[in-house]
This record gives sequence, C-alpha cells and structure tokens, in this order.
Amino acid sequence: MNPPDRSLPVPYQPGAHDRVTQALLDFVSRIPAAEVGPSADPLADARALGQRAARRAAVTAGSLALPPGPLGWMTVLPELIAIWRIQAQMVSDIAASFGKQASLGREQMLWCLFRHTAAQAFRDLVVRMGDRLLFRRVTYTVVERIAKQVGVKVGQRAVGAGVSRWLPVVGAVGVGAYAYYDTRQVAATAIALFAADVAFVDATAAGETATTPR
Repeated sequence: MNPPDRSLPVPYQPGAHDRVTQALLDFVSRIPAAEVGPSADPLADARALGQRAARRAAVTAGSLALPPGPLGWMTVLPELIAIWRIQAQMVSDIAASFGKQASLGREQMLWCLFRHTAAQAFRDLVVRMGDRLLFRRVTYTVVERIAKQVGVKVGQRAVGAGVSRWLPVVGAVGVGAYAYYDTRQVAATAIALFAADVAFVDATAAGETATTPR
C-alpha cells in the first residue's frame, strides 16, 4: 500500500504570478519518479548522482546560452526549466538511493532545489529541532509565498544570465559554470536531508526551541 501523500497540491494559476514564479509553481507540482533504487552505499552513489547531474546541467545551460543578443533572452526561462528538471530528477534519485523516495514531497523538493538560493523564504516551512529538520504542514498560501520569494531571487539571477547572452561563448561558459555549481549545491542539500530523518510536524507542535534553518 502506498504511503499517504502528505505534501500539498500546488495548482498552476495563470496570471497570478510573474513568469518565473508561475513556472516554479507548475514545476514543483509534479515529482519525477526515481530512476534508481535503494543503494548499498547511498552516500557514495548520491555523490556520484550529483556529479553526473552537475555535468549535465553545465552542458545544457551552456548550450542554451550560446544564441547571442535578443535570441539569447528567449532561452533564459527554458534554460531555468531545463536545469530544474535535471536537478529534480537528481533529487528524486538521491532520495531513492537512501530508500526515502516515498518521503519526497513538494515541500522537500522546494527545499532541495532552492534552499541555497533563498533560505529565509523557508522560515514557515522548515524548522530545526536539535540536529533534525522538520517540515511543517502548511497551507497553499504559504507555499505560494515561498514560491514568490524564490521567484524574485531566481528572477534576479535570470536577468544576469540574460545579460550574459550578449557575450556568446564567454557568456555560455559562465552560465554553464554556474549551472554546475548550482546543481552541486542542490545535491549537497538533498544528501544532507535524506541522510537524516525526514519528518513532518504540525506548526503548533514545533515548540519554542525550533529555529529557522540557515
């Protein structure tokens, strides 16, 4: 019997957010199926998955950044989505390597993909109690607010990436290098999360000792 889905539905609402936030909300509404199973050495295999995904992300981002000028601007959002897909598959596979793919919901996917980009956006979603990270059960309004805050950060980065399109080859190398670095950060977050316990807690049960993760 499949475990109950404790993650929140994140509906796509056209016109409610800017393009990046719309794409983000739509993207995290679907969790990719894992392409690997539980590993006998999950830490080593997870690191290898992260390395492979980082190389793939670098090549993908660099290729999409090659068109110069105005044509390059048109590839910014497709590039973001393409990288998110690579990273989301990696997160799913890392979770499966640790035997915890069933614990991967939309909340954990948001955390893994964007915690290093906008940590403060997750203050209403994730609390730290001692050495454990606990995911609060939150409303869609909270998920929407997180997506908006992350969207602002990602949008700011996208502007810089768009400017780099005016420097073909050189810009593509920089974009590819950042995609590699970004994917390694996502992998590190996912490994840290799934190497430990993944737990949910009611907001009122978090207690006075809970702190916002940094």
